[in-house]
Amino acid sequence: MTTTNRIPTARPAGATSQRVTQARVVRSEWTKLRSQPSTFWSLLAALALIVGFGALYCVLRVTRPPTGPEAVAAFDPTAVSLTGVQLAQLAVGVLGVLLVAGEYATGTIRVSLAAVPRRLPVLWGKAIVLALATLVLCLPATLAAFLVGQSILSAERLDISLRHPGVARAVVGSTLFLSAVGLLGLGLGALLRSTAGAVAGLFGLLFGPQLLAGLLPADWSDKLYPYLPVPAGAAVANVQPDSAALAPWTGFGLFCLYTGVVLALAAWQLRRRDA
Repeated sequence: MTTTNRIPTARPAGATSQRVTQARVVRSEWTKLRSQPSTFWSLLAALALIVGFGALYCVLRVTRPPTGPEAVAAFDPTAVSLTGVQLAQLAVGVLGVLLVAGEYATGTIRVSLAAVPRRLPVLWGKAIVLALATLVLCLPATLAAFLVGQSILSAERLDISLRHPGVARAVVGSTLFLSAVGLLGLGLGALLRSTAGAVAGLFGLLFGPQLLAGLLPADWSDKLYPYLPVPAGAAVANVQPDSAALAPWTGFGLFCLYTGVVLALAAWQLRRRDA
């Protein structure tokens, strides 16, 4: 009787399987984000617009200061110095679109979904990475825009302190608003799977409702305006009470609801459609 000794074969190093976790997906999406040239240019444009346009608008307001007690009382120096956020939202939103629609354009999304069969962790990973990157980079920019703007407005004694009630909330809230716009672009990119279509949809959602509201009778337009996406989200940057806007966190919460609906539709479509 002969005995056969079986020598176990070693598994190739590349064959070692690793469990797919959300943390690993986030790490992978972070690598993708920082390796894309569009990330650098989009975020650079956002930072330049936040600080540069805010400072420019403050200079213009100094040359044309408010006159009269009522105009001075209604003047909001914080919102003036953070005007650049309204333009920076375009750069951040387009970055969100490119982060996912770009993969559909090149076909690399198939590799991502093959590595993560459950699919949704890919979308959540992109959302986490984009939101954190926007927060980390744009918060110092909004703070710098506020400080630079107040130094300019101080020439006419129109400046305000960061310790004034509502000012810190406006600075932080503006950064949160930018992150939400980025997630809105991300959701549209995943939903439409087309860079051009998603960018057009982003511009349409941000500015289209305001244009359409302007065509309505004045009474209807005034009642509807505070609930539109951009006016609702921008309310978080208001320090002075504004009867034509929602409360700061109420408006921001409504904008987050709009964003959440788009992301939910994108997640639903990601599960039911092939790449």
